[in-house]
Amino acid sequence: MRNISVLEFITLDGVMQAPGGPDEDTSGGFEFGGWSVPYADETSGQLMLKQMKPAELLLGRKTFEIFANYWPKHAHYWPGIMDVNKYVLTNTLKQSDPIVSQWKNSRVITSLADIQKLKDSEGDNIKVWGSNELVQLLFKNDLVDELLLKIYPLTLGKGKNLYDNGPIPAAFTLTETTVTPSGIIFANYKRAGKVKTGTVLT
Repeated sequence: MRNISVLEFITLDGVMQAPGGPDEDTSGGFEFGGWSVPYADETSGQLMLKQMKPAELLLGRKTFEIFANYWPKHAHYWPGIMDVNKYVLTNTLKQSDPIVSQWKNSRVITSLADIQKLKDSEGDNIKVWGSNELVQLLFKNDLVDELLLKIYPLTLGKGKNLYDNGPIPAAFTLTETTVTPSGIIFANYKRAGKVKTGTVLT
C-alpha cells in the first residue's frame, strides 16, 4: 500500500488558490494570484527542492491542466517531472485528449475507486499538489496520509480553501517544521488516528 501526501501552499486562513501567478486561477473573481511570490527566499527554495524530489503525482483536472501547460517547458526546474507517472482525476478529459497524451506518462482516472486501487497497489508514494476538489475528496474518505503545508503569513479572506468542505475529524502528528526568514512555516504532518479529547479542569 502506498501513502498519499498532500502538498499545499496556504495562507493563515487556509486559502490555497493560485499561489504562483496572477493568471494561474482567476475563477470566482480571485484577485490575489501570485500571493506566495513576495515571500520567496533561499531557505524556502532549498526546502522546495526537497519536496520536489521525483514521486508519482495525483492531480485534479484544473491543476493537471496548469501543470501540463507549464512543466514540459520548464522541466529543468523540476528534475524528473517528465518521467514520473501522473494521474489526473477527471470526468471531462479522456486519455486520447492532447493535453493528456502529449504529457509523458499521464493517465486518466475517473473515480474514488480508482484512487483506492492506486493507493493499494505496489509502487512509490503519491504526491498531490494543489487540486482543491480532489483534496476534499481525499479528506472525506480518510485517504490523506501526510500533509506537507507551506503556511504563509497573510490572510486573503476569499478564494479556494484547503478546508472548504470540512474534512473528517482526524489527528495528525507534526514530524518536521522549519520557519524561513520571510516567515513561511514549512510544517509536515502524518496521520495519527482518531481525535482524542480531554478536560483541562478536573
